This record gives sequence, C-alpha cells and structure tokens, in this order.
Amino acid sequence: MNRVAVVTDSVASIPQELIEKLNIHIVPYYIHRGAETLRDLVTATAESFYTWMQTATEIPKTANPSPGEYLATYKELVSAGVREIISIHITSKGSGAYAAASAARKMLLEEHPKVKIELIDSLNVQMCQGWMVIEAARAALAGFSLPEIADKVRAMIPVSRMLQTADTLKYLYMGGRIGRAKHLVASMLDIKPIISMEEGEIVALGQARTRRKVYQAMVDKLAGIAGQNAIKIAYVHAAAREEAEKLKAMVEERVEVVESLICELSPALGVHSGPGTVGFCFYPVSETASRP
Repeated sequence: MNRVAVVTDSVASIPQELIEKLNIHIVPYYIHRGAETLRDLVTATAESFYTWMQTATEIPKTANPSPGEYLATYKELVSAGVREIISIHITSKGSGAYAAASAARKMLLEEHPKVKIELIDSLNVQMCQGWMVIEAARAALAGFSLPEIADKVRAMIPVSRMLQTADTLKYLYMGGRIGRAKHLVASMLDIKPIISMEEGEIVALGQARTRRKVYQAMVDKLAGIAGQNAIKIAYVHAAAREEAEKLKAMVEERVEVVESLICELSPALGVHSGPGTVGFCFYPVSETASRP
C-alpha cells in the first residue's frame, strides 16, 4: 500500500491497466436507464453500452456517487493502514461528485481526525482529470508527500485542456450538459462541433462540416496552445477507436508528444456526448516539470 492513496471518479476514463498498475482507487458513477440502474464500468461496460446507445430513443440519466460511497472507499483505505489520501474529482460545475466527496471527507475526519485527506476539484473532465490522477499516483509510488502531490495536481489544472468533437450535439443537449455552447443547438445536426472546457464549463471553440476538417482545426488549436512545449496526451473516444487513431496520427505530425494513451470514455461520461465522440486531453509537461 502506498503512503498516499489516490482516489477518483470512474468518469476520469483511465485505462484499466493503469488503474491496476498505479493502485488507483475508483468510485463508480451510476447510469439510470429506464427502471434499470447500472454502475459505470462495473455493470455498464463501454462496448455493450455504446452499442445499445446507437439505437436509444431516450438518453439515460447519470448520477455521481453518494457521500456514503466515497466514505466507504476512504474508510476501506484507512482500515488498510492508509493515513494520507488525495481524492481528485470531475469539475464541480458539471457534477455533484466533489460536493459528495467533501461531505464524505468531513464524516471521515470526525471518526479519524488524524487522517490527512486532500480533495481536489479538477475543473476538468475525461482524461484531463485522468492525467492528474495518473501523475498523482506515479508521484505516490515514488514516495512523494501528500502536499507535494497536491501541489503537482493543482499546477496541472490551469494548463490541462480537452478538445473533442462528435457527430452531433444531440446527446449533450438532451442530457442537459451543453454549458456555454447553447448557441450551436439550432444547427447541431449539421455540424461537427469543437467542444472544450474553460473554468470548469463546456464551451464551443468552432465547428466544421466534415470530420477531416474538424480534426485539422483541433490539431491547429492544439499546436497553438502547446507552442514549443512537449505534451502528454490521451486520445479519447466513444466506440470510435479507428477515428482516435486517425486523430493521433495528425497530432503527432505537428506536436512533440512524450507520452500518449488511447482511452475509451466511460459510459457515464459518453452518455452525454454519444457514440462517435473523438478528441484528446493534454497538458504541456514543461510547465509542470518542476513538480514531482
């Protein structure tokens, strides 16, 4: 067991092999599909869920874990001898996960006042959150202290960026997660939007009529943001790995990449953007290089 335990939400969409290798502790979201309740990445697997979603006539509802579920995870770690925990969550502006974890933290400290637990609102989604968790877990394995790890994660928040596109904004709109991109709704069936996140909220950065053109626009924006910095990048998709591979090839012709992953969005996240979603989450490593 690491000196510092790392906890996050299932919507971070971290590949299972890294979860196991880095000893990351995942608290799953819920998906309510009619009368059926599924647990993200437990009873709702990406392959079966996205296959079903392509013919769905109604968008399922999602729900973050309860305070009790976060508390159960924290208490399990404490029972195993952990005394320091960092818990990293999806943007609080789009989910109640951070608030639920905060309530759990308060309950834990009432029972175990000597435990140190840092909660972090990533103000991000997908593998932007995931990269923070991965780097926190690597630092924990390397023996860094809880304050050092928390400082590293907080340094990543303002420089981590997500850019993605989808065949339609229909799923974001129907799921109520359209954020500040509402002005695109009128033409959402006819465009390939570029969606990002600023200050914890979804924003639209542009649009194109074809996948090839929207990928090129996304790569141009990435190159402009990264500048001369090398990056770590995760190519994310929802039932569209071949498209993610195409985007990867375009990116790596333009930008220096020191580490890359291909990650499928967890169903609880992909439900809002729909099958066919493709994008990337990245951060410039030189801007956080001074951290552990």
